[in-house]
Amino acid sequence: MTFLYTARGIYDKNYGEGGMSWKKYIEWSKLTHLTELISLDGMLNEVLVEPDYDNAEDWDFIHIVELYQTGFFTTLDFVFKRLKTKEKFNLLTIVIEPDRDCKKINLEDYEFIGYDLLDQSYDISALTNCGGFENTFLPKDLNEKGLIDDFEKAYDIKRRLLENNPDEYHADTNVIAVWRHKTIGR
Repeated sequence: MTFLYTARGIYDKNYGEGGMSWKKYIEWSKLTHLTELISLDGMLNEVLVEPDYDNAEDWDFIHIVELYQTGFFTTLDFVFKRLKTKEKFNLLTIVIEPDRDCKKINLEDYEFIGYDLLDQSYDISALTNCGGFENTFLPKDLNEKGLIDDFEKAYDIKRRLLENNPDEYHADTNVIAVWRHKTIGR
């Protein structure tokens, strides 16, 4: 498995910047049990790493899949080097399409928080930014951070999303395991 890294903005009841307020998001999403949204969706939890796209060396650290920039980076050092100044943020380690249950993988100073399902362009989470796919999963299938806790369930939802919504772009997803650093950015 390949571990990648990113830093994302925090989206919770204290969210005060532009965009949808927390209260309006909860009403729209029907995810009333969330305490914080920790998503890899760049519209909901902005990427806080700003590569210098004119610097050829930076491209060595930007993770790309089939011409899509994923918002993930190959080293933690690069994330810190290009991190926008933020008081609080989520420092995340991720694995795209893990081949085993990641909740059993202990990363020093990180806690496993669940699985996200991002579309093929690594932009939108089918779990938290598509208005719901009630024919495939319900709000109760997500944990208090908007992720799926169970490895098998994540892959089952991925499969059924595409079967039930074959013409929906955001239903063709990647399962992504997510760990959050316990102290940095907290």
